[in-house]
Amino acid sequence: MLEKTTRMNFLFDFYQVLLTPKQKSYMALYYLDDFSLGEIAEEYNVSRQAVYDNIKRTEAMLEEYEAKLHLFEKFQKRNALLDDLTTLVETSLNPKERAQVLSIIDEIKELD
Repeated sequence: MLEKTTRMNFLFDFYQVLLTPKQKSYMALYYLDDFSLGEIAEEYNVSRQAVYDNIKRTEAMLEEYEAKLHLFEKFQKRNALLDDLTTLVETSLNPKERAQVLSIIDEIKELD
C-alpha cells in the first residue's frame, strides 16, 4: 500500500495540472493529507462511494497519463543516472574537479 501511495503522490505531482479542481482536491485530501473516504465525503457533502469512485477514476487517469508521457519514469531514470554519476565523480576526480562537478549535479537535481 505504501508503494502505491508513493507512486500516486508522484503521479499527482507530475500530472495534477491536467485534473479538474474536484479531482485535485479529492486526491490531495486522500493521498497528501491522509483523509479517509468518509472524511472527504463529509467535507463535500457527498457519499463515500462517490468519493471512492472519483479517486479510482482519477488514479486510472494518472496512470494513463504516465503510460503516454512517461514523466515519472524519466524522473526516476534521471535520478538513478545522477546517483551513478555522483558515485563515479566521488571516486575518480581530484577534489577541485569533484566539487565543481558535484555542484553541477546538485543544480540538475534541483531542476526537478
